[in-house]
Amino acid sequence: MIDFQTDPSRYRHWRLQFDGPIAQLVMDVDPAGGLFEGYELKLNSYDLGVDIELADAVQRLRFEHPEVGAVVIRSGKENVFCAGANIRMLGKSSHGHKVGFCKFTNETRCAIEDASENSGQRYLAAINGTAAGGGYELAVATDHILLIDDRRSTVSLPETPLLAVLPGTGGLTRVTDKRKVRRDLADVFCSTEEGVRGKRAVEWRLVDEVVPPSAWEGRVMQRAAEIAARSDRPREARGVALTPLERRIEADALRYGFVSVAIDRAKRQAVLTVTAPQGPPPEALEAAKTAGFWPLQMARELDDAMLHLRLNEPEIGLWVLRTEGDSAHVLAHDAFLEAHKADWFVREVRLSLKRVLKRLDMTSRSLVALIEPGSCFAGTLAELAFAADRSVMRHGAALALSPLNHGAYPMANGLTRLEARFYGEPASLDAARARPGAIEAEDAEAMGLVTFAYDEVDWEDEVRIMLEERTSFSPDALTGMEANLRFVGPETMETRIFGRLTAWQNWIFQRPNSVGEQGALKLYGSGVQPSFDRNRV
Repeated sequence: MIDFQTDPSRYRHWRLQFDGPIAQLVMDVDPAGGLFEGYELKLNSYDLGVDIELADAVQRLRFEHPEVGAVVIRSGKENVFCAGANIRMLGKSSHGHKVGFCKFTNETRCAIEDASENSGQRYLAAINGTAAGGGYELAVATDHILLIDDRRSTVSLPETPLLAVLPGTGGLTRVTDKRKVRRDLADVFCSTEEGVRGKRAVEWRLVDEVVPPSAWEGRVMQRAAEIAARSDRPREARGVALTPLERRIEADALRYGFVSVAIDRAKRQAVLTVTAPQGPPPEALEAAKTAGFWPLQMARELDDAMLHLRLNEPEIGLWVLRTEGDSAHVLAHDAFLEAHKADWFVREVRLSLKRVLKRLDMTSRSLVALIEPGSCFAGTLAELAFAADRSVMRHGAALALSPLNHGAYPMANGLTRLEARFYGEPASLDAARARPGAIEAEDAEAMGLVTFAYDEVDWEDEVRIMLEERTSFSPDALTGMEANLRFVGPETMETRIFGRLTAWQNWIFQRPNSVGEQGALKLYGSGVQPSFDRNRV
């Protein structure tokens, strides 16, 4: 089983170092610390286990270290920054693991960019050697890239010439969309094994500055100090420790404090149930600053449950979303988050919820929300229903909206889930914004907030038929259909990164030119040239 829970005391591949408002995140991968047997993580190459630690570190920096305004990502090894995803690991992995690994690494890089954009905790990359493939993709996720000018250190995206695949963590998109590299120069860069160094790397906008070895350490810390000085992070605030989640894993279930998962393998379904808080939020802001604050604990539990299902239960293709509890308590917590949104901790809680909901959007599983009497699809938890591919509501149930539904949790396309739902229907969106209080089934259906509403007589049969039909379809076709339909309207760099992963990399990872017995990924390092099917299809 792949476990996504960790903490700095258990890291094998990263070190965190602190100097006032500057943190250094040092990548020093243990070659013998692979998640599976059969490969060594040489040259700071990484697998999913390395990235699980990175994701944990990024999250902890946001909550546990409010004093930190700048984070320097650097290598703990000589003459190499990061060699990217481990090629032996990729060659041995199943198709599903490769794609799941790429999706998680993409989400982690997006979390770094989210910290820079929204948390006042900006990232720098200090490249002191080779940054190849995923290593350069990690650097490109930061705000500022420094490259040592020692005639050896380079940046490269060599996946196409070496492995017959694409960079798997958004490199192609970030090079053009974020770094604004001219597309013909990007074509050269992505077709060149040896990479680019020195002055040319700056001229092509692949890095921000090159620094001579004699000035290296001083320049890195100078840039970090300059960036930290511009941060709005509260240097005197006390961080909130992200204590371990209480989780019980059973043969067909996962149980947390506010989240539970029931798995029915015969039906290829999982029921995810989120429970409302037991009461209203604390009266005082400072009393809320614990890992047990309901919105934060619930978000962390739901995130862990989704990641477990993604990587450990790949044949469970349908997730049924349920809630239970008192909607008034959910709405009271939403009101608390809105009233205190200027506070650094509340800001991080809201951003954490946003990222967890984005992970749900990006999950290649069918999502169906069941809204029944006793449900609490209200405010933040109503986002689960709006994220679903279909939502059905039983007469006698109700849902409710809060101000957080109207801007706190944008999707990857920059729209709220209500804006995406009512794309091209401004009157419907205005009606939802103007509707206070509980919305019962008939009104919710008439307003377009749910797909269908059924009475108690038809409920069981209608739900059963819908779920059985869904699981009877081709999983491949459903993945493509859902990825197309969930993200209406404008494209963003983020939607392009994930869309291209879903379509192009998913396809390439199954083609014999890469993964066949005579493919480039299989033969890498053997000295044997790959044999390509030359049809351009």
